[in-house]
Amino acid sequence: MGETPRLIATDIDGTLIRDDHTVSPRTADVLARISARGTPVILVTGRPVRWLKMVYDQLAEPLPAVCANGAVVYDPFNDEVLRADPLAPQHLAEVAQRLRAEVPGISFAVEILDSRQMRHEAHYPLRWDVDPDGIRAIETPEELLSLPAVKLLARAGEQDPDAFAELIATAVAGLAEATHSSSSGLVEISAAGVTKAAGLAWYCERIGVSAADVVAFGDMPNDVPMLTWAGRGVAVANAHRAVLAVADEVTTTNSEDGVAAYLEKIFGVG
Repeated sequence: MGETPRLIATDIDGTLIRDDHTVSPRTADVLARISARGTPVILVTGRPVRWLKMVYDQLAEPLPAVCANGAVVYDPFNDEVLRADPLAPQHLAEVAQRLRAEVPGISFAVEILDSRQMRHEAHYPLRWDVDPDGIRAIETPEELLSLPAVKLLARAGEQDPDAFAELIATAVAGLAEATHSSSSGLVEISAAGVTKAAGLAWYCERIGVSAADVVAFGDMPNDVPMLTWAGRGVAVANAHRAVLAVADEVTTTNSEDGVAAYLEKIFGVG
């Protein structure tokens, strides 16, 4: 990579925003200044599209986003999904069958309609997402798997997040991708080949930017593909050990505005 990247890609939770889920004024200002200079800034997140507004409301302007761990590429200016790569119903059914056989008591939810809505089994625990307009419990397992889903979410009570993700990944190997971005035993499952790196690569090719010219920031295992794909992968200091192991550099923590601090140095802003 040259001295100044041509595109900035950043995870949101645990990376760009602080532990209180806010974007600091410093971070918002740095991103606005860099964008005004003509360098694209892209949010690359496990979040669904419907969770972006709370971040956009704290920025000078909305930013394009790769959502659902790479399955959805979203243009906020036109409220348009540019690309979606969901699990087909037949693949959802096979994944669910494998996991029900492997993990007693497992429960599922799905992100559907390009992650604008969520459906969940009655016993699936809703920990954050309780929007009554977009969330609904389903009546039967067949209903849960009847529509293409950009993400299948799996829980089985309290689990060690790394061990549970490894168990799920082994069970669905060759059929789907499994990763995690939380400490609560939630595993996120996408179509085969769908990762943050794949979604970001599609967007970069669309605007003519190569991987070598991208700087990417992250903190959790779902960020590993993106950080290894980008010309420069930067972990925040609070990152998971798997991210620290692959990062080219480490900045300060998310609560210390690590992304902003790093960008201020390489872009000369701040």
